Amino acid sequence: MTSSPNPQQNLQEIEKQLKALPDFRPQLVVLPEACLCFGAGDKRQRELAELPGDGPMQEGLAALAKRYNVWLVGGTIPLIDSLDDNKFSAASLVFNPQGQCVARYNKMHLFDVDVADNTKSYRESNWTNAGASVIAVPTEFGTLGLAVCYDVRFAELFRALRTAGADILVLPSAFTQVTGSAHWHVLTRARAIEQQCFLVASAQAGEHENGRQTYGHALVIDGWGRILAETESMQPSIATALVDIESLKKIRQDIPVAEHFKRSKKVLHASTER
Repeated sequence: MTSSPNPQQNLQEIEKQLKALPDFRPQLVVLPEACLCFGAGDKRQRELAELPGDGPMQEGLAALAKRYNVWLVGGTIPLIDSLDDNKFSAASLVFNPQGQCVARYNKMHLFDVDVADNTKSYRESNWTNAGASVIAVPTEFGTLGLAVCYDVRFAELFRALRTAGADILVLPSAFTQVTGSAHWHVLTRARAIEQQCFLVASAQAGEHENGRQTYGHALVIDGWGRILAETESMQPSIATALVDIESLKKIRQDIPVAEHFKRSKKVLHASTER
């Protein structure tokens, strides 16, 4: 998506894409980070922030999941747990095909970095509360492990998701053009290979109203690290793949990395005598 600052406009664009989905069910749809409001700044996101279970953004996503009979990962939307909150959580919500919100993951790692692009300085923590919980969601086709964008640089989170039973890692994202062109494919494929999981990475794409430039290239990756589908266009589009979750069993049996993983019991320090 190339999301705008207008939630209703973005919901209309999402529905346009959902109408083009293949007929297979059950089906998982993953929307990008900040799917319903992008390009107006963090202050605007705080103004739009909703209480859990109450508000037009959540109602809109729930209605779409039910109308199109899909499991829908609602990218991220701004949520507050109290009207007194000065900051919001970048919440990734999972809706089942009945339109029920069955899980919420708050983005854990916040993007406080400097990038050589039009924006230059990103400080998510100024307006966003960091999450602290690892969230895995059972479905009839496998367990979803939830992460968001910058989380992909922190392999420990993905190991925790695999330990929690994840078969499919979902990564709503809005990678910058600069960091995406350098690291997007390497990081997403590495996480899928390491944890022997499918990975579905949605993406913001193109230039947004505030001048931010995002990389695009939504991906579906299998547990061997193969790219099964990818969006090449900067226009709104879908990367879609028909997959067999059972294929993970052989990968995990042949190379049982989860069993081989050893936690270090002590820290060793190397030194050089002078």
